[in-house]
Amino acid sequence: MVSSNSIEVVSELLPILKVYKDGTVERFLNSPYAPPSPLGNTTGVLSKDIAITPDISARLYLPKLSPSANQKLPILVYFHGGGFCIESPFSILCHRYLNLLVSQSKIIVVSVDYRLAPEYPLPVAYEDSWAALQWVASHNTTTKNTKEDPWLIRHGNFDRLYLGGDSSGANIAHNIAMQAGTDTLHGDTKIHGVFLSQPYFCGSKLIGNESLAEKRLLQDTWMLVYPNAKGGIDNPMINPFAYGSRNLSQIQCRRLFVCVASKDELRERGVYYYKAVKESGWKGQVELFKVEGEGHGFHFFDFDSEKAKELVNRLASFLC
Repeated sequence: MVSSNSIEVVSELLPILKVYKDGTVERFLNSPYAPPSPLGNTTGVLSKDIAITPDISARLYLPKLSPSANQKLPILVYFHGGGFCIESPFSILCHRYLNLLVSQSKIIVVSVDYRLAPEYPLPVAYEDSWAALQWVASHNTTTKNTKEDPWLIRHGNFDRLYLGGDSSGANIAHNIAMQAGTDTLHGDTKIHGVFLSQPYFCGSKLIGNESLAEKRLLQDTWMLVYPNAKGGIDNPMINPFAYGSRNLSQIQCRRLFVCVASKDELRERGVYYYKAVKESGWKGQVELFKVEGEGHGFHFFDFDSEKAKELVNRLASFLC
């Protein structure tokens, strides 16, 4: 007999997921699993899965190098999108995207598998992401790391450490870069650059040409994944322009790349963010890249399109 608790819906975020009374979460939009390529793929990119802590794992990528190469490469710590509640580094969408980016930019990537809401509501994803970044930075110290990774030890250039992400992953990248402005990374490691692709920001007040209809799912998602957020949708983690937010001049990096898409409901916030950083007094270099005629996550869903390839090319240039 099926328990009534397992069929009674207590909350839902359609078309993304449903939460049942017994705690079961049914996700509708997760993409298929893709295995790593420890022996390399058609582009020569190697990938492997590792455990950072019992709760946090990651998929690492290394570009094709000559057998005797001791080449030092930039490092990208990447945070996947999915509204903090779906997807993972092990999905086909994320895996093929990073394979292409690594093959073109010749970087090491650490793609972080942070824990998802609603089972693990925010701020867990932020805490996991910071812990993963600290683990990467621990390779830049003389203190022995019992879980050190040979790719990072042999090939990592810690003077060229980047953060990046798409959608909610871009939100994480922003917040982690802000945290790095006050909290020290192991080895006094500094973040060289950050890219935010179609960043997930929101707020109670409309900005630019935003509409209430466009914002409804964004607001509902935030309240599901962070039900105890102080200020709700105007919490500084989701609304960096809200009253009480830290000044954007405190973002800890030298270079910043922001991408928006013209048909994306997040576009207005992304442009506003770019302008706010420029006007904040921040001393770094910030670049805005606009993609016309495309919607949210177009480079995942229309992976082979010319505009998706152009975005990857721009990111590769930024990361090199």
